[in-house]
Amino acid sequence: MEPISTTLAGIALVKQSVDFIKTHISTVQDIGQIASQIDDLFTGEKQVQQARNKKSGTGLGDQFGVDTVAKEVIDAKLAAEKLQEVASMVDMRFGHGTWKSILAERQKRLQEQREAEFKARKLAMEKAREMEETFKTVALICVVITVAVGLVLAVMVSIARAASYV
Repeated sequence: MEPISTTLAGIALVKQSVDFIKTHISTVQDIGQIASQIDDLFTGEKQVQQARNKKSGTGLGDQFGVDTVAKEVIDAKLAAEKLQEVASMVDMRFGHGTWKSILAERQKRLQEQREAEFKARKLAMEKAREMEETFKTVALICVVITVAVGLVLAVMVSIARAASYV
């Protein structure tokens, strides 16, 4: 997705999530009832930040134009503002510190996911290395067997020729 469309999708997702949370915050019984909207809020905010950090426009004018830069900065600030607004609403509805707990748990899960992905990559690399070693071993055994068979055949041919001269 292009940075501009990513930004637009991200800011739209942020606004949509905030509107839903504002509308339903007073009627929800537990945080789980708005959890998907909070997740969408984080996703939208992440998209806005990624679009702001990614400078891959079609030309220098697209990347550094006042319009583009201003839009990226304003969208990032709007997303942060909306995030803070939801944090205040959640803390007011469910008690002080609820938002910090959500953020801490989210960070913990993201870290666990990164570690699991790292372990999976490491395991895949280890398996690939083992497969390569196995292939090298099999190739070496094949070469040794071929050389041995060749030597045996050479000896047999030599013996047969020597017997035919006698």
